Order: sequence, then structure tokens, then C-alpha cells
Amino acid sequence: MKKTTPSRTVKGAKAPKTAPVTKVDTKKTYNPWSLSIYVYWIIILFFIAATFYILGRSHGVLNHRVPLGNSAMVSEEALMQAADYYESGKTKLLSGDADDAIADLTTAIESGNPTVDMYILRGEAYLQTANYAGALDDFNAALDLNPTSSVAYYDRALLNMRIENYDAAMADINNALAARATTDEDVLQLRDLYAKRGQLNLWLKNWDGAIADYTNSLARPDGIVNPSVYAERAEAYTAIGDYAAAIADYSTAVRVISEQIQGVATSAERESMSANAMSYFEKSAALNLQIGNVNAAANDLESARMIAFALNDTETIDRLTNLITELQ
Repeated sequence: MKKTTPSRTVKGAKAPKTAPVTKVDTKKTYNPWSLSIYVYWIIILFFIAATFYILGRSHGVLNHRVPLGNSAMVSEEALMQAADYYESGKTKLLSGDADDAIADLTTAIESGNPTVDMYILRGEAYLQTANYAGALDDFNAALDLNPTSSVAYYDRALLNMRIENYDAAMADINNALAARATTDEDVLQLRDLYAKRGQLNLWLKNWDGAIADYTNSLARPDGIVNPSVYAERAEAYTAIGDYAAAIADYSTAVRVISEQIQGVATSAERESMSANAMSYFEKSAALNLQIGNVNAAANDLESARMIAFALNDTETIDRLTNLITELQ
């Protein structure tokens, strides 16, 4: 069984704001003057940002603190720059530019007033670049600032799963669930947390625990159902010999894919989802043969072969054709 960690969206922060820029409404009549204003604002903002950066560097703004009694206060300019670098880092990480995101987030953190979100986001960037030591340090730093951050616990669980430290991953997932239950945290969804713990239990061959977690995940009203949750629960059912339940879950996983694939934006995603559906049909066919339901097995294989034709997967087409012939 292949151990996979689902792709992660960036947590702990809202989408970057671009309020100063006048948006062009493509649904309205094209206005060249509006477009020119938009371009001018981009240029103006660029020069403003560049001016602040140069002045900040020349006067030590990024690391300068203004004394106030017996304490110290970060200068207003430094705080503004830290926020700007954080937003820039977030944008770059969302676009897949992890290295540049790390550079911007490091500047934000070194402003002298680091936040939990800054450490979490840089930790996620480190995780993307396989800098596991850096990611661990940042998730730990986030938890030092906020010991009830469910996002930091969840991200550290993903890291521990990546390095196969499953006991630590389980502890972090449990802590994330506990933190999520006691705080008004709208970034992480219980559906995803239970699904992730279900996956971890599946890897640990705790079949009953995996089934319970996947079932709990699917019962949650929040978020979008991931068809892999049904497929992974089917694997747990298969392991305990409940083939009928496993077949039902594979069938449901295929149905969810058929519903969701219409809204997928890229051909690569559609092909990936279709390949998963093809695999689920094959697994269902094998289980139907186990319980002696030959006709259902043949139908599953035929459905898988139809997807293989759509994917132009000639090797799979030949293999499935031979299997179907053997069943006749």
C-alpha cells in the first residue's frame, strides 16, 4: 500500500489582500482608461515599496527597536514591512515558489516581532523543500508562542508522517483534535483531521481505528468529501475480511469522483482522478471474485477498461481485456 500525504493548502492565514489595486471587471465593457489606471497603480506601489525598503535598510528599520521605558517596541515601519513580507511569502508559497517564500518569511520573522502564522507558513515552505529540520524548528516555535495551535500540531503531524515517526505523528494529530475542539479554529476542519488520523491508523494496521476515524470524517458536514477516504476505508474493511463493505466503499468512491471530476480545472487532475477510479474498479472486481460474484467482477473490469480507453493506456487495456476474457 502506497503511503501518501495529501497535498496541503496553506493554513493559518487569510488570502493576501491587494486593496490598493483597482480590479478590472472582465464581465463589464472593456475600458482602456481603467486598465491604464490599474497599470499606473502597480508602478506607483512598486516605487513606494522600493522606497520604504531602501530607507529601511539605510536606517536599520528591519532590526531597529525604539526604547519605551524598560521595554522595547518594534518601529511602525518595521511592522509594516514584516506584514508585507509575510503576505509576499504567503503568495509565493501558494504559487509553488517555496524558496522565495522562505526568504520573505525569514525577513518577516527577523523583523523582531514574529507571529505564529509566520512560523507555521515558513515551516510549511521548509516541508515542501524537504528541509525537515527547519520545518520542525518552525512548528515548535509556533507552538511555543501558541500551545493550542491546531494548525501547528497538524503540520508537525504531517512532518512526522513524512519521516515515519508515527508515534509522534499520532500524538500531534490527537493534540490537533483536542486544540480544534476547544478553540474557534476555522482553518482546519474536523473532517480532514479525522481522515488524517484514519490514514495514520491504516498505516499502523489498526484497522478498527482506521474504520472508526474514516467513518467519523465522512459523518462531518464541513468541507468537501475526498473520495480517497472511502477507498482507504475500503482497504481497512478488506483487511478485516468485510468484503461487502469494502466493495460498497469502492463504488461510492467512484461515484464521488464522477461527481467531482466535472469541476476540475486541469486535464492533469482529471487524468489523475480517472486513474484512481480505474484502480478502484479493479480492486472491487478482485473482491467480487473473492465472494464468487463473477458477473459483478466482469462489470467492474469492463468499467475499468473503459476508463483505460479514455486515458489511452494501452498496457492496461490489454491486461484488462485478458482478464475479462478469462472470466467469460
